[in-house]
Amino acid sequence: MLPRDAFNTLRGLARGFPIVAVTGPRQSGKTTLARQAFAELPYVNLEDLDTRELAQSDPRRFLARHVEGAIFDEVQRVPALMSYLLGAADAGTRMGRFVLTGSQQFGLMDGITQSLAGRVGMLTLLPLSNAELAAAGARAGDAQRHSLENRLWRGGFPALYAAHRQDVEPAHWFAAYVATYIERDVRQVLNVGNLLTFQRFVSMCAARSGQLLNLHSLASDCGISQPTARQWLTVLQASHLVSLLAPHHRNFGKRLVKTPKLYFLDSGLLCYLLRIASPDDLYTHAMRGAVFETWVVAEALKHRYNLGLPPDLHFWRDNHGLEIDLVFEHASRLHAVECKSGTTYIPSWLQAARRWRALVGEEAADPVLVYGGDDGHRGADYEVMSWRAVGRAERLSG
Repeated sequence: MLPRDAFNTLRGLARGFPIVAVTGPRQSGKTTLARQAFAELPYVNLEDLDTRELAQSDPRRFLARHVEGAIFDEVQRVPALMSYLLGAADAGTRMGRFVLTGSQQFGLMDGITQSLAGRVGMLTLLPLSNAELAAAGARAGDAQRHSLENRLWRGGFPALYAAHRQDVEPAHWFAAYVATYIERDVRQVLNVGNLLTFQRFVSMCAARSGQLLNLHSLASDCGISQPTARQWLTVLQASHLVSLLAPHHRNFGKRLVKTPKLYFLDSGLLCYLLRIASPDDLYTHAMRGAVFETWVVAEALKHRYNLGLPPDLHFWRDNHGLEIDLVFEHASRLHAVECKSGTTYIPSWLQAARRWRALVGEEAADPVLVYGGDDGHRGADYEVMSWRAVGRAERLSG
């Protein structure tokens, strides 16, 4: 069981809310974290048919069996239970009595917003972060396992680092993951007539990770309408498989691009969808830069989610092509982060960040460059950060 950075955040939420909910993609470790953080509470799995039938047919009797609280796993399977949880939460004064987990975000979030608004502390748990894997000495072994390429290719899903699954092939695991996701989540939410078309849509999204979202082009390449593409993309977002990074809204004297950028939230899943067969392939792959940028953005989001903070990350790009990969506000300053997958630091990589800083003026903090090398350093007006330090530095996301 790998320690999670969100542990203290989750315990803190339980001190202020009668109900705590943990959401995130399937297999990100939500149940494990909940059981670790609330070992004193009984665990109830609503995927179990008998348990679910009781909760559906007689929710009052079901909750009467758990008056002291419980962890309800996959609670979205019984939407009606949310209304009865409201009464149970209001009847007691103790905080953190009930812990809810769920992977299918539409059912879970609908129930929370309609029945439990204001009574639930929310935590989003993404797969393991770079810092969590480094702290755990992830799968100790030869240097290849601790290389950047292996970290990008394997991703962060806990199952791929479990001791009892040491020999699992990521390609086999991701194949099963995608098939399960389509069967269990997509069919529950969408009326997808042709699953092959949806699979193509997911692969086309992967090919665009790190790029501006062109919904018309995406729909056209998949042979579907734009409204359908928008609906399917919403499902991927709600399932925390992809995220859209909005452009930073301030205008520093130039017309800005207003289209969001698309990112996958796990580089291992992205590599699988891109058919990158091994870590070695990433050394020369045409998508190496995009995979690395995707990984850095996902790490920044994990850092904020683990602290219980809203994402609040942006990129910046003007109509002349000047672009900053990550922009965020922290301590009344604007911070810029650039991503370069190369392993040798090149000073010209900071050109865009310096031009951006000149446009911003005094509000701009020293820019940060994250690169694929092992050694970081500070300059007079910048910081170069090794990929190994990603996830351990507030300079990456506030």
